[in-house]
Amino acid sequence: VEINVSLFLIKCFPVPRPKNNDKLRQRVVKLAGRLACVDDRFADWAKEVGVEYGSLLSKEKKDMTHELDAVVAHLYGLSEDQLAHIFETFHVGWDYQDRLDATIEHFNQWSQKL
Repeated sequence: VEINVSLFLIKCFPVPRPKNNDKLRQRVVKLAGRLACVDDRFADWAKEVGVEYGSLLSKEKKDMTHELDAVVAHLYGLSEDQLAHIFETFHVGWDYQDRLDATIEHFNQWSQKL
């Protein structure tokens, strides 16, 4: 798939377009921005995004990744069952259960906020 998917196909993929003031959009920006700003090379960009930069503890990084997965699932309008299905069918042999459980926890927390 990596070498045979054309731009023509990718342009057809649905991408959520929330407004700038949308809570989910703002959270994605913060989470993705913080996860991307791993050291001082990203200091200027981190400032623009409004996040800190630097390494994260493994536990922090995992938790932010799980929350990011959950928030993006909400942006796509997925249900908890649909989110679980994605994890369960992503690829054969993947030990997904811990990550799914943590993501579902964030998903449910965000469900209560919306």
